[in-house]
Amino acid sequence: MTDLSHCAVLKAVKQKQANFQNHLPDKRQVAASFSKAAASYDSVAELQRAVGTELMSRLPATSPARWLDLGSGTGYFSRLLAQSFPDSEGIALDIAEGMLQHARPLGGAGHYLAGDAENLPLKDASVGLIFSSLAVQWCGDFAAVLSEAKRVLQPGGLLGFASLCVGTLQELRDSWRAVDGRVHVNRFRALEEYQRLCAASGMQVRSVNVLPHVLHYPDVRSLTHELKALGAHNINPGRPDGLTGRARIQRLIAAYEGYRKENGLPATYQVVYAVLEKTATV
Repeated sequence: MTDLSHCAVLKAVKQKQANFQNHLPDKRQVAASFSKAAASYDSVAELQRAVGTELMSRLPATSPARWLDLGSGTGYFSRLLAQSFPDSEGIALDIAEGMLQHARPLGGAGHYLAGDAENLPLKDASVGLIFSSLAVQWCGDFAAVLSEAKRVLQPGGLLGFASLCVGTLQELRDSWRAVDGRVHVNRFRALEEYQRLCAASGMQVRSVNVLPHVLHYPDVRSLTHELKALGAHNINPGRPDGLTGRARIQRLIAAYEGYRKENGLPATYQVVYAVLEKTATV
């Protein structure tokens, strides 16, 4: 590849990344949305618990002196990590202060920190395990997330994360597309982008793959109400302002009904699972 063509490829990659970041919600909106959902989150977190449990099962055997639950939310997995590593010190970190306030009285971690995955408030080489389930999809600069993870991990430390990629909530997205051309469903990175960024992270990639999780709902309202209770409703730029008209909702329902299965309306989540290791030579 010539220098000119190499530069063109790099420019295209950077432009694609910039375009994706421009379509992500503002971090303040993310924090506010999840803070507001703290009290209702656990009551509707079936997917979150299934994904986090799957991620924990994929972690290699390890015994970290200190672990970090990155995007800890209500602390459900902080408490499970504390049970798995009873002799370790735990840190729960989330961008949403409301989530931390909810989690702190329930215990699990020794420390609760408000912070950003792209700029961790932790010292270099200070943790042996970073666990992050369904949080980093909200980060615009995932290369920075990986760089920060590499920085704070000790040599031999592990990063295990689960995130969402393109294809998530495709049924809802396509049903809205039949109604209008507005942004109604949160956007996510492609699997190939996760793979590329992990490969370029300077850490050893043990695994990066995708596994679909499908939930079923009796009707569209049940799905949209759950997304709101989770704080994961549409907060992207370009979303419609104000209330959605009754006629448009009826058209959405009619379009989504075309996906109905015997056990209800499906909602597919394409979940990326990855495990990376900071090798001793890094």
